[in-house]
Amino acid sequence: MSKSNSKEYPVDKIRNIALIGHGGSGKTTMAESLMHAAGATTRIGRVEEGNTISDYHPDEIERKISVNASLLHADWQGTKINILDTPGYSDFIGEVISSLRVTDLAVVVLKAVEGTEVGTEIVWNEAKAQQLPALLVVNKLNNENAEFDNAVSTARERFGHDVTVVQFPVNQGLAFDTVVDVLRMKLLKFAPDGSGKYTEADIPGDLKQTADQLHEELVEKIAETDEPLMNKFFEEGTLSETELEAGMRQAISGRKIFPVFCVAGTTGAGMQPLLDFIVRYCPSPVERGTWKGKNTQDGTEADVAPDVAKDPSLFVFKTVSEEHVGELSFFRVCSGAATPGLDLINQTNGKPERLGQLFVMNGKERAEVGRMVAGDIGAVVKLKDTHTNNTLAAKSFPILFPPIVFPDPVIRMAVHSKAKGDEDKIANGFHALHEEDPTFLVTVDGKLSQTVIAGQGELHLLIVTKRLKQKYAVEVDLTEPKIPYKEAIRGIVADAEYKHKKQTGGRGQYGHVHLRIEPKPRGTGFEFVDAVVGGVVPGRFVPAVEKGVVETMQRGVLAGYEVVDVKVTIFDGTYHSVDSDEHSFKMAGSMAFKKGFMEAKPILLEPIYEIEVTVPEEYMGDVMGDLSGRRGKILGMEAESHFQRIRATVPMSEIHRYSTILRSMTQGRGVFKTKFSHYDEMPREVAEKVVEAHAQEKEAEE
Repeated sequence: MSKSNSKEYPVDKIRNIALIGHGGSGKTTMAESLMHAAGATTRIGRVEEGNTISDYHPDEIERKISVNASLLHADWQGTKINILDTPGYSDFIGEVISSLRVTDLAVVVLKAVEGTEVGTEIVWNEAKAQQLPALLVVNKLNNENAEFDNAVSTARERFGHDVTVVQFPVNQGLAFDTVVDVLRMKLLKFAPDGSGKYTEADIPGDLKQTADQLHEELVEKIAETDEPLMNKFFEEGTLSETELEAGMRQAISGRKIFPVFCVAGTTGAGMQPLLDFIVRYCPSPVERGTWKGKNTQDGTEADVAPDVAKDPSLFVFKTVSEEHVGELSFFRVCSGAATPGLDLINQTNGKPERLGQLFVMNGKERAEVGRMVAGDIGAVVKLKDTHTNNTLAAKSFPILFPPIVFPDPVIRMAVHSKAKGDEDKIANGFHALHEEDPTFLVTVDGKLSQTVIAGQGELHLLIVTKRLKQKYAVEVDLTEPKIPYKEAIRGIVADAEYKHKKQTGGRGQYGHVHLRIEPKPRGTGFEFVDAVVGGVVPGRFVPAVEKGVVETMQRGVLAGYEVVDVKVTIFDGTYHSVDSDEHSFKMAGSMAFKKGFMEAKPILLEPIYEIEVTVPEEYMGDVMGDLSGRRGKILGMEAESHFQRIRATVPMSEIHRYSTILRSMTQGRGVFKTKFSHYDEMPREVAEKVVEAHAQEKEAEE
């Protein structure tokens, strides 16, 4: 066990940060560089070589992208910095959302060439929704076409004028190694050895004017965030160093300022001043304040302060199942302290849990610790009944923290077992994978007899099914899921009659009914009315008629899909005192309904989804044209800076694999979300194809 791991940090000496940003902005390399600059590692690992601390999973090494959020920690100036390196690909947005829930600062990584991208905006909005303080880092300033000013202006366009420059590069481009710090008014030159170390010098004359102007803007920005400071600034024209520091801390915590830094992850340039700044100005768990929860006994709201003296409470934000280790639960200590052997109650399901060994993590490397205090983040193995989103707390402290809200899926696929008899293994495997990753969903559709998996993108589902094969030794094929069409009618049939009559040796069968069949408004369901007069059909047989109708509706008449929104009235019929029974009337009801349904102008209904697509302006025409080609109806558009948000309704059958289509149409810069809207009548020519396909299927079965 390394020495730093046995050290216990007070709550105010902990910083929790999440690296977030668009895919490819260099978050993982930056995490490597921060760890190296802090002296926690001896080298900077490279994503291309598959040897980084945080991207250690085989999928990540193979694809050279982050798939999981990874927890790292380093000691800087006696302060423990927990770093969550999150994926940039929208398929793994769940990892970003859960990481932001337990951190106190979002570090938004921008590329020096492209600046703010769609993915940057998505993660920014997540941080904003959680009211997280944020700073921005312009990375890759050692790229040939680096454009610091462009990156800053795109960020201001998207995130407002609280985006404030704290450093600017002196020599961006391939030779980048020097920045001007306009807070401390110093020139910083970084060592070429990747250590992140730097020397300080006075700002030379040719840069002084720019530095003075930016320093002035920064001081004014800090002053604006606090009235006493503002008055002082107006009186004296400047602020003292102590006032600046206090003002900066307060402005960052209150999301009134978003400082911008300059770095190059691959060379380590910019890392140590960034660590200095995080320790000095960014909020500790104490400054971030209380966690909102609910008392599970009386339902009252409760604020939980990160106080070590209080009863312990933990929030589990991530679960990972590792070979040879079992399940690893990642948690944040919200109050009190966690120690191995501590007895707690899972407040989400009421079950008791005893904490096993506690670990601090550096990617897959674990180091055991004896105690973790409020505000710290770590992992524990082999909890029995605890999963992501659960709260663990002392019996005497019945507190429940609200669950993380994950986004709805954007892609669905039907699953077929490759080998007979694997169904149970597949179901158990998928259940376990959902516990690890709540953005992965499984549903069994009994009506269409298919298992459907859903997630945040095609890559997401590919990786999940690959894990199923690796961990549970079962293979599945993925196909386009059947669409849950429904059948309905447009016309009225005043009299659908059917006589069920069978005479074999002995007792026969006899049931005879007259039904009236009519459509009901969309979404109002099925109604059955008994209007038989004078006992022509005895009351005891009427429920059997209804049962025959309902079973036929469930099986479908036109194309094998459920029938909805009809009213069926039985108003006449005849019976036989010996041969009539419930079975005969059930058959009569079923056949009369089938016959009447086909005469009542039958139609197919299809599920319509509402879709919201966000794309850079230059792709708007292509995307709208494509949506129209998918029988989409455009509902409206709104401009958001250089992005366009398009709202439309599209039939579900037309948006299978849309995430992949949109990605290729917009070079990975478009994102979308969908939600079910309503059922609508299908165009006749499309419906005819579905009916025909059903007829062929039946023929093949027979």
